Amino acid sequence: MKYLIVLADGMADRPISDLMGRTPIEAADTPNMDYIAAHGVLGRLKTVPDGMVPESDTANLAVMGYDPLVYSRGRSPLEALSMGINMTSGQTAVRANLVCLSDFGEPYAQKTMIDHSSGEISTEEARILIEECASKLCPPGTSIHTGVSYRHCFIVDDAPEFNAFARPHDILGRCIEEYLPACGFYRDLMERSFELLNEHPVNKARAAKGLRKANSLWFWSPGKKPALPPFYEKTGLKATVVCAVDLIKGIGKCAGMETPFVPGATGGCVTDYSAKANAAIKAFESGSDLVYIHIEAPDECGHKGDVNAKIAAIENIDSKIIGALMDWFARKGENYRIAVLPDHPTPICLRTHAPEPVPFAVLTSDDRRRSGFERYSEKEAERSSLYIPVGSDFMSRFISGELESKRLL
Repeated sequence: MKYLIVLADGMADRPISDLMGRTPIEAADTPNMDYIAAHGVLGRLKTVPDGMVPESDTANLAVMGYDPLVYSRGRSPLEALSMGINMTSGQTAVRANLVCLSDFGEPYAQKTMIDHSSGEISTEEARILIEECASKLCPPGTSIHTGVSYRHCFIVDDAPEFNAFARPHDILGRCIEEYLPACGFYRDLMERSFELLNEHPVNKARAAKGLRKANSLWFWSPGKKPALPPFYEKTGLKATVVCAVDLIKGIGKCAGMETPFVPGATGGCVTDYSAKANAAIKAFESGSDLVYIHIEAPDECGHKGDVNAKIAAIENIDSKIIGALMDWFARKGENYRIAVLPDHPTPICLRTHAPEPVPFAVLTSDDRRRSGFERYSEKEAERSSLYIPVGSDFMSRFISGELESKRLL
């Protein structure tokens, strides 16, 4: 038996008037997701414990079988691990976004958060800007490291307290003044980064092309060195994580999973879906029992408020990843179990994460009795009596096949 989890980040949504009250999942053409729901198990999963912020680290830890209330120490240390940064126990990792702020000559505090991703800046361009910050901005006892696209990591020895912070994707279109860190150490570095980056040649070239500048650092989500029990010891399965973002790779590495580099996978709205499917196939052929494919695109489209792009992302996931893998299993004559789900909703109306439960569907290849559901969607999942209130229970129930007995409405 091979196990496949397709995690479409932020795919769940709320009804949208422009879609005649449908969600992007309902508006999308998803024959493979619909088949899984109609011939397998459909239900809802609470991935974010009460009292925790619906962030991707929290939700993906839960789906992978790790209780976020026990193991969550912030997303940045996991990203640092993925980048190969060997943190000491006394160091703090802080996410450093390259963001686009307004540029009308106003004081820094009066600027507006235009784009948390700086127009999904390329990693190559970002590397030049981050190296500029490393050489001219970072004080002793700190370092800054290039990640993927706009996502980077700031390491601080004996870091000052930084509990109150704003997630840049939560404040799009707003004046940043009330969201700036209270701690002067971080606030000063952010303001100085604008002075350093706004007129940098990379940003001048981007502006000349009509692209958004990456003209400021934005610090958030600090945390200490992480530790997770090995996934193999928990499950007896050799696992691979196929993804583009350092956060999910970091969870995988921390749990002892394989985390291959996937050329063409960007962690943005535009990514190579087929490359991820091929990476999953290669992992199975190389001996992995379980592959966890993470696709960031629906989440990024939700943050941008781009409903058409979100629908397109969902359709690409259905055809180029789920369909491709199901076809490969069939050709190989391999028994498999597949799960499809988001980690959290990223509603178009909010442009940020929401905490409500997510719809999941599970299909086992040798057990395809009709479920009583017509398709995969939030609305259909709400009709199901199957509800898992503790997200970290999902993985063990998925692997064991326990969910297969839960077919009734």
